[in-house]
Amino acid sequence: MPDSPTGISAGPPLPPTPPVPLGALLAREELGLRRIAGPDRAELLWVHTSEMADPYPYLLGGELLLSAGVLLTDPEWYVSRVVEAGAAALGFGVRPVHESVPPGLVEACERHGLPLLEVPPETTFTSVARAVWQLMADARHHELRRTARAQQALASAAARPDPVPAVLHQLAIQLGGRAVLLSPEGGEIHSAGARTAPAVRTALARLARVVAPQERRAAPAPASATESVDGTHLSAYALGGGHGLVLALATGPREPGDHTVAGMAVVLLSLLAAPHQGAGSADRSAALVRMLLGAAPGEVGALLGSDGPWTVVHGRRTSGGSTAPLTAGALGASLGSALVDTGRRPEEAVRVLLTDTSRLTAQPGWVLGASDPVPLDGLAAADTWASRALARAEATRVPLLLHRVDRGLAGLLTGEAAEAHARALLAPLSESLRETLRCWLSLHGSWDRTAVALRIHRNTVRQRIGRCTELLDTDLDDMDVRTELWFALRLT
Repeated sequence: MPDSPTGISAGPPLPPTPPVPLGALLAREELGLRRIAGPDRAELLWVHTSEMADPYPYLLGGELLLSAGVLLTDPEWYVSRVVEAGAAALGFGVRPVHESVPPGLVEACERHGLPLLEVPPETTFTSVARAVWQLMADARHHELRRTARAQQALASAAARPDPVPAVLHQLAIQLGGRAVLLSPEGGEIHSAGARTAPAVRTALARLARVVAPQERRAAPAPASATESVDGTHLSAYALGGGHGLVLALATGPREPGDHTVAGMAVVLLSLLAAPHQGAGSADRSAALVRMLLGAAPGEVGALLGSDGPWTVVHGRRTSGGSTAPLTAGALGASLGSALVDTGRRPEEAVRVLLTDTSRLTAQPGWVLGASDPVPLDGLAAADTWASRALARAEATRVPLLLHRVDRGLAGLLTGEAAEAHARALLAPLSESLRETLRCWLSLHGSWDRTAVALRIHRNTVRQRIGRCTELLDTDLDDMDVRTELWFALRLT
């Protein structure tokens, strides 16, 4: 794509493999190649052999063109056509057609700035091509290892309590430069990496306006744009989500894999930053979770496209205060789910629905409670279990607590008779008193831990337990009484 009048370019698509520096090919001593004209720097994207008088129609650009000059009659015209086609270098094989490289070809390559390599008689064009492909394979392997490490680092950063600054910081490390999250107008929201010169910052803001969508723009904005300022490579990428945010990068010379690493960061930041703008995908996801937990199983199956089993996770930030949608979205991403409910009120826990629990582990900055995996018709009960598990996790100060359904003696106490007895025993208690009694018994009668778990004052716990004693007309210090009440609460 040609440069715009401002000198900003979206750039051509990347080749399928990393380019091979001309110097790396010349360093292969077994080939005996020698540069005899043109610059010493070029990047080879592929190899092509042709003895056509005019190879222009058959070149894609970026090739090392190999020829023995069978039909070479006018070196000046031939080189001009090769350069016009965008070839990166010309390799000329001596013998049997020419005893040496024609002087006119050397002069033409020097004049047009096309690297010219002399291929000795003992070196076949096939061996040159094989060497280029091997160098490409080595570069590709190096690139894949590098991008894999970068992907792991960026994913780990996205799971941190403050994911956007963490991702930008890790991106700046991986690319060896500066990473900035910009508003559509070019204002800096977050940044990481070494400070840049004022001219670079001005250019980055200009790039942000190029890729950010604008109402008055006649044509759609490009997804990315690049520019160079004082030897610094600048690039800008539009983030998804429809909010106009832009990732801007200032780095040194580009290396193989940089575009891939930047692309990973664009995807992560699009997911993480979109909820930061308020309503939108985060609100839609929260509404969906609330609907699923309260809908009929048949309706849920149609919406989710899966019968499960499903696990409900409740989470709350350990730092206290409100839970921002941004960090809630990061929690869902870390657990491997986009079904996240941030809660209607700041004090409410974040709720996440999972089908795959392989990533259900303790998360930095969070305390979590998770239900047992359940089928669709068990989602409502699982939501309650997760809430109780979270409360117990907070009270006992553990980062993750998994609820387990009854599999021992309690699991045997089932049936209509047992459930009827439990309902009759607990009938005098309101729902809030039952929940307080359940939590108090699960925490071995600890007033303080129960207060933490229920997020109420310890005196309120004492008053409620005292009221339970009165209404049940029993002694809650009696272990037999506690045991019977515990089993009854597990059945209701």
